[in-house]
Amino acid sequence: MHRKTEHPISHENPHTHSQSLESNMMPSGTSATAQMVLDDKGGEIYSVRPADSVHHASEVLKAHNIGAVLVRDQNGHMVGILTERDIVRGFAELPGETYSKQVEDLMTKDVITCAAGDHVFELLHVMVKGNFRHLPVMDGDHVLGVISIRDVVKFRLQELEYEALKLKQMIVG
Repeated sequence: MHRKTEHPISHENPHTHSQSLESNMMPSGTSATAQMVLDDKGGEIYSVRPADSVHHASEVLKAHNIGAVLVRDQNGHMVGILTERDIVRGFAELPGETYSKQVEDLMTKDVITCAAGDHVFELLHVMVKGNFRHLPVMDGDHVLGVISIRDVVKFRLQELEYEALKLKQMIVG
């Protein structure tokens, strides 16, 4: 995935630098996984049915202070995701009718997911590139949880704070 890049200074005196530019630029959280983010935030999963009203779904979003809810069929299989953006799009396209519409009318059907072992850095890249903020974490067809870009950023900030503390302890002794 990452191409090895030498630091320009290292060509002048390769014995003075123990790390490459790539190793310094690579986020330290590359070993952190989606499962670790889920473990940190908790794996609570909120869902609605495709035939539920958008009004009901918005109440679920509000009650749990979340920005997306999974849409599951009667067998519990994920068939989509309904996000705040989907609802706003509905208001723009169907003024005055959005709340009475069914979830399946507004939900995103082709949901991008990740696996529990996917690395945090990859998750951030996928979410930023795809311009979305919620990612269901899957184990086959089973949903383990949903992580948001906020969850990933919070997790990385905690890691960075811990790394800074460890460095400070090394320096101070």
